[in-house]
Amino acid sequence: MGSADMNVDADMPPPMQSAGGSFEPKMLSVLREGYGLSALKADAVAGLTVAIVALPLSMALAIASGATPDSGLFSAIVGGFCISLLSGSRFQIGGPAGAFIVLVAAIIERRGFDGLLLSTFMAGGLLIIGGMLRLGSAMRFMPHAVIVGFTAGIAILIFASQIHDLFGLTLPDKEPSEFLPRLEALTASIGTTNIAALALALASLGVMVALRVFRPTWPNLLIGVALSTLAALLLHLPVETIGTRFGGIASHLPAPRLPDLGPTALIAALPDACFIALLGGIESLLSAVVADGMSNRRHRSNAELVAQGVGNMASSLFGGICVTGAIARTATNIRAGARTPVAGMLHSLFLLGFIMLAAPLAALIPLASLAAVLTIVCWNMLDRTAIGHEVSQSWQGAAVLGATLATTVFANLIAGIAAGCVLSMVFALLGRSRNAAS
Repeated sequence: MGSADMNVDADMPPPMQSAGGSFEPKMLSVLREGYGLSALKADAVAGLTVAIVALPLSMALAIASGATPDSGLFSAIVGGFCISLLSGSRFQIGGPAGAFIVLVAAIIERRGFDGLLLSTFMAGGLLIIGGMLRLGSAMRFMPHAVIVGFTAGIAILIFASQIHDLFGLTLPDKEPSEFLPRLEALTASIGTTNIAALALALASLGVMVALRVFRPTWPNLLIGVALSTLAALLLHLPVETIGTRFGGIASHLPAPRLPDLGPTALIAALPDACFIALLGGIESLLSAVVADGMSNRRHRSNAELVAQGVGNMASSLFGGICVTGAIARTATNIRAGARTPVAGMLHSLFLLGFIMLAAPLAALIPLASLAAVLTIVCWNMLDRTAIGHEVSQSWQGAAVLGATLATTVFANLIAGIAAGCVLSMVFALLGRSRNAAS
């Protein structure tokens, strides 16, 4: 790994490159340095490790978003491959993410899955334009309290969406998407709890947490899902599975298909596309920053936005949901010994191999165990350290965090970010006025 790659600023072209060097994928840097068998072996091990983590997670995230489980796998395979190939970070892993669940579910409810595909395709184009306009650096100025509060709010919303499957509830009508009406509907249906589903979910959670504590290098999510699937099969438990709700998953990638690009459809999809692009850009750059801290390297933020754009456009063409840089999977990639972007590309190929060879097995997975996976995801999204820091550092930070969290949960995602940013701006202006007066 070359020193030039470590010492060049994220937004400045490396030496001996053109003025557009900041858009250059890290994969080209790797090829210039030379790529040998030892690096391939390390990347293969890391790619397989991440694929094992991404397998249940991609399906669970898609189901929670109101999509089919195979659409989550398609996005991790196609979008993830493109992101790793073109990324401005050596270690970025792309795929579906928890931050998108509420937004994607709302889009599907309002405009259907085809509407989501068009919004994702357009968001990809917006991300590419944003990268070309060098907006990667601008996204770093998002107030930290807003990001922490927004992420915590999303975690609460995701957990609320999983109560249905965690308890195996039977609702008389469609589950409301708004937070308070959803809680009211779930509370009213608590008498329909499926004891077998609840026991399976709790057992899955117990296995995942125990493995994370006592065997942190083991794939706790996959093992938890596998054991719960085996238990449901051997004990003939009356629980809902991927097969009973979705009929299983596809054993191959679908043929690429362009969404409807008519003027009316484009105008209708533009607001959702803008927010997908904003959320995806923030999440991917946060993931790249985490990777920098773990690897002592510098990512190229504008190249990263372009990669995210291509990944989202490609994902939508193959029936996948929107993708971004996944912080937990990227961190897993680094810990597993990845050396280059090839690890992320191999992670996608391993997932493709799974659906080609073992798709029928996915039909047996209980939805309660996937809800347990997302419960773990929600807990991880609640960054207790960052929340404590913001609250203890200043009352203004606590107020921004609280306003962002509350508005995200009780209103919507856009209002959450807007409320946090506006309040943060007001505090900043008041601080400047006091400083000027003194």
